[in-house]
Amino acid sequence: MFESQRSIEREDRDLGFGSVVAQRSRQRLLNRDGSFNVVRRGLGMRSVLSPYYLLLNMTWPRFVLLALVGYLVTNALFATGYYLCGPGALAGLTAGSRGQHWLEAFFFSVHTISTVGYGHIIPVSTVANSLVTLESIVGLFALALGTGLIFARFSRPLASMIFSRNAVIAPYRGINALMFRVANRRRSQLVDIQARLVLSRLEQTEAGLQRQFHLLQLERHRVSFLPLAWTVVHPIDDDSPLHGVGEEEFLDSDAEILVLLTGIDEVFSQMVHSRSSYKADEVVWGARFQSLYQADRPNAHLTIDVARLHDIEPAEV
Repeated sequence: MFESQRSIEREDRDLGFGSVVAQRSRQRLLNRDGSFNVVRRGLGMRSVLSPYYLLLNMTWPRFVLLALVGYLVTNALFATGYYLCGPGALAGLTAGSRGQHWLEAFFFSVHTISTVGYGHIIPVSTVANSLVTLESIVGLFALALGTGLIFARFSRPLASMIFSRNAVIAPYRGINALMFRVANRRRSQLVDIQARLVLSRLEQTEAGLQRQFHLLQLERHRVSFLPLAWTVVHPIDDDSPLHGVGEEEFLDSDAEILVLLTGIDEVFSQMVHSRSSYKADEVVWGARFQSLYQADRPNAHLTIDVARLHDIEPAEV
């Protein structure tokens, strides 16, 4: 029974990395931006190149650039088709050269695919009218898909948390504690925020040197609101896996503090997630965070300077 309980606890600590990672990997498990250092192969091109997933998750500059390039390339292809139909396929052309002919066909394509239709140039041949029909269908689908993607990107709830650049280990209520700070980058409010910390480090076991995972108990693992900043504190008491561990031992064990935050975005009333990690060399010993609060007039709003979220100073022993 006790062995079964210990097995359940080990499974709960693993977080899905598996025994292979625990035995072999010395890389960072979780990047500061929340992405994992895992490469998955053998999924096939259809799974790897999922268009909807890529378009939904790429950055806005890349999305806009891709949409612009796709729009120009599509119009260039249809313009080439109109050009190959011959000079008599489109009535109203005023071009005197082949280059100007293609350019006028390009702008006719722009008018057609966007349903503007100024009427200065009109298709007169069967092939040209067939291309116009095809381009109109492509334009309708592109407009519908583009509108849906833009709406999905705007309406998708995402947590945008700022994690302090370093975690610190400093005196705390007569003992030491591991601390780091988080703040909400967005103006929307998060409610019922929960934090989970996992210590990952190499330990000597009966099977040799292996990576072990330990859940770190927090002074407060959840807060109801996050209008300001939250200093997440793990007291290093007698029950802590960090009890009696010094800075040199901490570094030698290739330790990594995995941080998982969940909360509810009150605008969308949906669960959002954020994660990050601190490697051993990103934990500053004997330091504390400087105050974020700004002195102001007695009856003014409570003010914090989020730009000082990362500021630390030597701790008083």
